[in-house]
Amino acid sequence: MVGQSHPTTFLFFTTFLFICGSISAVRLPPRPNTTTTNDLDFIRTSCNATLYPDVCFTSLAGYASAVQDSPARLAKLAIGVSLSQAKSTAAYLSKLSRSAAVTSAARYSGDGHQTASAVIRDCVSNVEDAVDEMRGSLRQLRDMNGRGSVPAARRSVETFRFQMSNVQTWMSAALTDEDTCTDGFEDMDEGGLIKTTVCDRLEEVKRLTSNALALVNTYANNGAP
Repeated sequence: MVGQSHPTTFLFFTTFLFICGSISAVRLPPRPNTTTTNDLDFIRTSCNATLYPDVCFTSLAGYASAVQDSPARLAKLAIGVSLSQAKSTAAYLSKLSRSAAVTSAARYSGDGHQTASAVIRDCVSNVEDAVDEMRGSLRQLRDMNGRGSVPAARRSVETFRFQMSNVQTWMSAALTDEDTCTDGFEDMDEGGLIKTTVCDRLEEVKRLTSNALALVNTYANNGAP
C-alpha cells in the first residue's frame, strides 16, 4: 500500500496539469477593437453598482464599443461572460471527476479523496445547473430585444418587469447553485490541491455571476419603457 503512494501522487499531478492545460484553451469571443472614452466610462460607472467593480470592469471593458451606453447590452454581455467561465469550469470539473488521478487516489488513500471525488461530482451538477439557468436568462433578454420582439416604446412596464423578473430569478438561482458547490468543499476536511484549485476557479465564476446579477438588477430597475 505504501509503495503505491508515490506513483499515485505522480499520476495525480500529471493528470491535474493536463486537465488545467486543456481547459485553459477555452476562450471568450474576440473583442471589438474600437473603444471610446465614453464607452469605457459607461462600463466603469455601471460596474460601481456591483460587489466586485474591478473584476467587472476588467472582464467587460474590452467589449465597451459593442455595449456603448446600453444597459440591456451590458446585462447580456455580463451574463455571457459569466456563462462562458461557468461552462469552462463545468468542463474542467467533469474531466477532473473522471480522471485516473482522482480514482486512484480514492482507491489508495481512503475516505479523504473519496469524499473529494464525490464532492466534485456534485459540484459538476451544480455548475451545469447554473449554466442552464444563465442560458435561460440570455434567451429571455434576447427575446425581449431581438428581431421580431415588441419595440420598447410599445412594451408595457408590467411586461418589462415580468420578463426581467424571470432573468433575475434565473441569475439568482445560478449564483445559489455556485454557492452550493463551494459549500460542499468548505465542509470537506481533506482535499488539498484539488480543494484549493477548484474553489479558486469557482470563486472567479461566482464573482462574475454576482456582477452580472447586479447589472441585470440595474437594468430591471432603470430600463423600463
